[in-house]
Amino acid sequence: MIPPSLRAAGMPFQRLFGVWFLFSLTMGTLPVPTSALADSQRALELPVDHGKAPLPVANWTKSFWINSPGANPLAGEGSQGPLTEDADVCIIGSGLTGVSAAYHLGKQLEGRERAAPLKVVILDARDFCAGATGRNGGHLSPVAFASFNLALQRFGTDEVLRWLALERHTVTEVVKIIEEHGLQEAVDLTNGGRIELLITPEELTAAKADYKAAEAAGADLDDVKWLNEGETFGSSHPGYLHTGYNLWPLKFVTELYKLAAASPALNLTLHTRTPVTAVTPSNGSSTRPWTLNTPRGSVSCTRIIHATNAHVSHLLPHMSGPAGVIPVRAQVMALRAAAPLDSISRHAWTGNEGFEYWFPRPLEEGQEHPLVIIGGGREATLPKYELYVADDSAINPKAGAALRKFLPTLFPGKYEEGREPEMEWTGIMGYTASSDPFVGPVVDPSSSTNKYEGHFVSAGYSGHGMPRAFACAEALAQMVAAGIMGKSWSPPEWLPRHYLTNRVGLVQH
Repeated sequence: MIPPSLRAAGMPFQRLFGVWFLFSLTMGTLPVPTSALADSQRALELPVDHGKAPLPVANWTKSFWINSPGANPLAGEGSQGPLTEDADVCIIGSGLTGVSAAYHLGKQLEGRERAAPLKVVILDARDFCAGATGRNGGHLSPVAFASFNLALQRFGTDEVLRWLALERHTVTEVVKIIEEHGLQEAVDLTNGGRIELLITPEELTAAKADYKAAEAAGADLDDVKWLNEGETFGSSHPGYLHTGYNLWPLKFVTELYKLAAASPALNLTLHTRTPVTAVTPSNGSSTRPWTLNTPRGSVSCTRIIHATNAHVSHLLPHMSGPAGVIPVRAQVMALRAAAPLDSISRHAWTGNEGFEYWFPRPLEEGQEHPLVIIGGGREATLPKYELYVADDSAINPKAGAALRKFLPTLFPGKYEEGREPEMEWTGIMGYTASSDPFVGPVVDPSSSTNKYEGHFVSAGYSGHGMPRAFACAEALAQMVAAGIMGKSWSPPEWLPRHYLTNRVGLVQH
């Protein structure tokens, strides 16, 4: 869950180990390199062609969120029996993006007079929500001001304020839905705030500068509290606290799907374990111009929403490589703390430029020490940083070794050195060269014709999907609904214009 860096100039690779070694000598701390973000960006931008992304693998590692008993009641929904033959809108992917798109389509189309419910089908190659949403760190936190100066230089004041506004909009709306429907316990929502731990002097200096620039630009910083070394629960590093929630992502998406299915404006169907292997033009059909091919048969569609994030180039090959969306493997584990919850804090945390992120789960009955969900370790896998790895059936031993040592080293005495995690898994993120997602109509810049008419995409959250995917899908649903109703669409004020695939302020379908 690295916040969007908006990409500083890269550090030469030869210096990276020197920074790591010097920091280890002087601070005696982290089992991972520090100041690795710039070098990982250089690796990301290399013009390497690995071809289009594969379909998700079938034998994925078990995730705490997905594989806890009873956590995924929709796991195999619609995987047997007849396949839906045609739909007004086909959504490929049943994670947060896909389900949010369906939910917001229902909201946009409610109240249409004398209109039949929109026929919508969601298809997923694996179990319901078994991709990145069901495998992430469980954080729901907007960026407070991190990387503000870099974003300001690249996009200007209005755009960087929209970037922050989109993330706050996401968090506010998700929490609003949970509270309005009384789902706090059902989705394990906690409001402990998030501490951004500043490990190196360079991080602290950059954070202070970003805060100052954000303040001058008029960003809302009322929730930010600076912390000195004595206020970060024994970590020996300063940081800052800001708005942050945690939840069980799969359970939230499950509840959101139920709300979407209950919309009177939708006729919603879900088909899991039904990979879309190709999308082809339908022969002679004007109402259903597209055919989705699956091993179970085909589905005819009018409009298609690609909500497959890291795997988006499997069906849209022009979106592969550094100019599109790159699969990147993340690693997460559930580790039992060696101290009571109040001793390690109820906050969510990030550290080491956002490479590591962790939070303590709510205590269950009879527990004294919380289970902590921690992710990261990619910087220990250099020089490749798990780039172009789309296989979440295995873990990386280097990342695993780093994660096992990270918290015991950072918080002496509060995590037992050598303790094995209760569960460890991987998931595939989708990264872009700008670290920003693609949102809007599918556009192939190499084609002079609009060969993807009726296709839409939201993908490429760069490890920061929880505070962005919900709102990006909301904007996408607005576009699709506008086309269905024959209306023009204007982007909401909170949507950064540089996210748009066609980079215009007004889109008409």
